[in-house]
Amino acid sequence: MRSKRHLKIINIIKDNDISTQDELVMKLRQSGIAITQATISRDIKKLGLIKVPDGHGGYKYSPPTERSKGDVLNWMKRMVQDFVVDMDYSENIIVLNSLPGTAMGLASAIDNVDWEEIIGSVAGDDTVLLIIKPKAKAIDIFNQLQDMLL
Repeated sequence: MRSKRHLKIINIIKDNDISTQDELVMKLRQSGIAITQATISRDIKKLGLIKVPDGHGGYKYSPPTERSKGDVLNWMKRMVQDFVVDMDYSENIIVLNSLPGTAMGLASAIDNVDWEEIIGSVAGDDTVLLIIKPKAKAIDIFNQLQDMLL
């Protein structure tokens, strides 16, 4: 659930100028996520959010400008663990079945890892298709994703 909340926080701060924790709590509650200010404070720290000028003399929350490759990989692994319920592959396509409403965030996390063999992803509501090149690497990627589930 935390990864889903973290994804929602990132989306909120990308779409809105959020300058206080209270504003973020309010937006999350409007989205149906019950949360306390203390939890938001921990989430902000965990996500590495920073305050940047908002262009109007104030400041707003923003994702860190650069994340280390390890941070991105750990985020993606956590999303795979939290959201993937089943997976399979055929030829050069890997299909990840996820919890409803999580596929787009999962695909984004995988895309951000910059796995050179994954040339693209397509996400629906609860399914992610990963296109692998070369075809022979699909089983390797599949096995790596499966290992993350353990």
